[in-house]
Amino acid sequence: MDLLKKTKKLCVLYDIHPARSRGQNFLIQEKIYDDIVGQAQIKKEDIILEIGPGLGFLTAKLAKQAEKVIAVELDDKLAKILKSGLQSQKVDNVEVVNKNILDLSLRDLGLKGKSYKVVANLPYNITSVFLRKFLELENKPQEMVLMLQKEVAERIVAQPPKMSLLAISVQFYTDAEIIKQVPKEHFWPQPEVDSAVIKLKIKSSYKSDKNTEHGIDVKGFFQLVKIGFSSKRKMLKNNLAAGYQISQEEAANKIKRAGFSAKSRAQELSLEDWVKLFGEFH
Repeated sequence: MDLLKKTKKLCVLYDIHPARSRGQNFLIQEKIYDDIVGQAQIKKEDIILEIGPGLGFLTAKLAKQAEKVIAVELDDKLAKILKSGLQSQKVDNVEVVNKNILDLSLRDLGLKGKSYKVVANLPYNITSVFLRKFLELENKPQEMVLMLQKEVAERIVAQPPKMSLLAISVQFYTDAEIIKQVPKEHFWPQPEVDSAVIKLKIKSSYKSDKNTEHGIDVKGFFQLVKIGFSSKRKMLKNNLAAGYQISQEEAANKIKRAGFSAKSRAQELSLEDWVKLFGEFH
């Protein structure tokens, strides 16, 4: 039985009505599940955190290769189905957590101080908040292999002149790469947008304290970036002058000393450019 038929059969059997508000569009292509698992390069000692496991097709594949899978499912009915389905398949290395991932700490998940990877067909409505939560952790995942909305994935890996606050934020912590594009026809119910599988490999960093990453004061760096992107239509010097309460001339001079045109806009600067600029403002 192919995955579309199996998915529909399970939905009828358990009276499941996929909710768009929770991003419940089920992937129905076996090869893409295999590609996601393959990209995660799972070793037998790995602990995998999966978010939004749904009917458990990806979960079962992860469980075959990993030491343990922690599957976090918000939907009560799907969590029960997942538990019973795994039991019937005699899969005993999966812990199903029926809660909102955004409300959970690593301690809640039993991951505090442990090495882990995140592999997930992530509910699209929590993408930005989820990424911020896990990338800002002191104990970050080794890497993340995620199914995201294609547009969001493209924004994450963007380069100048199409940078954004999201791109800088994710690229600061990770090497980001789009692995595969996934057309909307590969889901049921079919969503309105295409998707993409993205791999985020956490950069090695050195820390002088928990608030420092790559030798940079994280809070100060992101204050600069947020001010820089505060008004997309304005030149960078205008945003920085307003944000730091300095004259436009002083802001322009700092930008030029960092090696950029005084007429630069935020989206034209790469991550490395922002690091140079940070040296002038802090």
